[in-house]
Amino acid sequence: MSETQLLSVRDLRVAYATPAGTVDAVRGVSLDVAPGKVTALVGESGSGKTTVAQSVIGLLAGNGSVTGGEITLASAARGTERLTGLSERAWRGVRGQRIGLIPQDPGNSLNPVTRIGTSVGEALRIHGWRNRRAVEARVLELLDRVGIDDPERRARQYPHELSGGMRQRVLIAAALALEPELVIADEPTSALDVTIQQTVLDLLDRLRRETGMGVLFITHDLAVAADRSDSIVVMRGGAVQEAGVSAEVLSHPQSDYTKQLLADAPSLAQVVVRERIVAAEPLVRVTGLRQEFQTPRRGAPFVAVDDVSFSVPRGTTHAIVGESGSGKTTTGRAIAGFQRPTAGTITVGDTEVTAGRVARDFRRHTQLVYQNPYGSLDPRQSIAAVLGEPLRNFGIGAPAERADRIAHALELVALAPEMGQRKPRELSGGQRQRVAIARALIVEPELVVLDEAVSALDVTVQAQILRLLADLQRDLGLTYIFISHDLAVVRQIADTVSVLQRGKQVESGDAARVFAAPEHDYTRTLLAAIPGGGAGSVGAPGATRTSHAARAAVAARDLLTEARTDAELAGANR
Repeated sequence: MSETQLLSVRDLRVAYATPAGTVDAVRGVSLDVAPGKVTALVGESGSGKTTVAQSVIGLLAGNGSVTGGEITLASAARGTERLTGLSERAWRGVRGQRIGLIPQDPGNSLNPVTRIGTSVGEALRIHGWRNRRAVEARVLELLDRVGIDDPERRARQYPHELSGGMRQRVLIAAALALEPELVIADEPTSALDVTIQQTVLDLLDRLRRETGMGVLFITHDLAVAADRSDSIVVMRGGAVQEAGVSAEVLSHPQSDYTKQLLADAPSLAQVVVRERIVAAEPLVRVTGLRQEFQTPRRGAPFVAVDDVSFSVPRGTTHAIVGESGSGKTTTGRAIAGFQRPTAGTITVGDTEVTAGRVARDFRRHTQLVYQNPYGSLDPRQSIAAVLGEPLRNFGIGAPAERADRIAHALELVALAPEMGQRKPRELSGGQRQRVAIARALIVEPELVVLDEAVSALDVTVQAQILRLLADLQRDLGLTYIFISHDLAVVRQIADTVSVLQRGKQVESGDAARVFAAPEHDYTRTLLAAIPGGGAGSVGAPGATRTSHAARAAVAARDLLTEARTDAELAGANR
């Protein structure tokens, strides 16, 4: 570490008061952020990453408190300030002015009834800018600086009128309004497509180089950290597992947890050629699919999907990939029979889905798993009741048999029987997603449509779900339609793939061929945006650093995979 540090955190301890007692959320965490450098704080949900960030900026929840340690912020221009123990009044002089925050979800962080210009200018007004014209001029300058087109018009718009990537740029503009020395970026791209993620991260890199600000970058994605950070701090269970220079940590991980994160990161995996399953007849055939939606103003209809065709052999996985708005979910819902397309045909087995209202039996044999398991599970029902509902709806089995089926479904997705008595809120995100998969499987379907089913999960939980899906496909002969914007995940699980851009299928075929030799520029763009290769920093100062870190991560991943394979072979030969 450099001797000159902008942010220093030493032996930080944070506790939360709960009805069940005191919970020690952060236990002895130490880290540094140097001026103009990026320190990545990496770990799964619940590891304490965000609690550390909230402590640094003085925004802990009401039941949280710093119980030990010290946090200091130092710079030549503004001196050294001890942040632990500051009064709320003193914090107002630090937040925004010395420390800026880029929150995770722009959809929840921007006031939906406040114009963009007002939101960006809020920090200026709080810190004493009284001249309305000066505030407006500064807002337009900030919007232009973060690459938002036509700032005058955008400043008058509301958040819902901007894309996800543009809303994230607005949050960056707001965080930089008072030119802080330190910016905390809390999972700033986790909800974005890979191409938009790359654009936003490139923007942060450019602004860091221009202003010399330090960045505390919080992420659960080790591949992103490999691309973008100078140093890495790996957390688990509120404690630091490993810390150091990014390239060194990634090339020679010391802790078992860091090794597991490397092994689970899909962006750092090499393309695995899956054994092709040859089927005489495809289970799913999609031909000339077109889906139009009438616009509110009754003008020309919006074409969401235009002339999409592919087939899926029984027992295989077909991925539909593309950015938000490319038509992936619309295609998946049409296959599952939830909307009737404008034109084209869809056949699943012997059922022509597009011929009219689908039979009740089709619903049993074609199931859909949604992206957000918390939103798709009834919060008032127990898990056992959630799993039993489709059995009751389809009249499957007597009550005693249903109980056995529920227990078996929980066992299939590796959940303990006692989980059946819990409510969805009492489960982790990964456990809830397992319940959503169990609910789809309990009626013994042939086809499962998975709509971004792992995109919101940490890499460790994501890897568990992907392994589970592969095991279930092997054991039960399931066929999957796997919808995703993440090509790193797709290349692990897919046999065939369709790439959609703005509703059109630009490429389709064998997944190994598409990844190895993409024919369309858009596919190449998606592949280039996968983090972990250092591509995001090419041509910029520090590009060699990030490329080395990413390559080191891949090398470490390969060694871990080889060691795991050797161990499995040794076990099989005993």
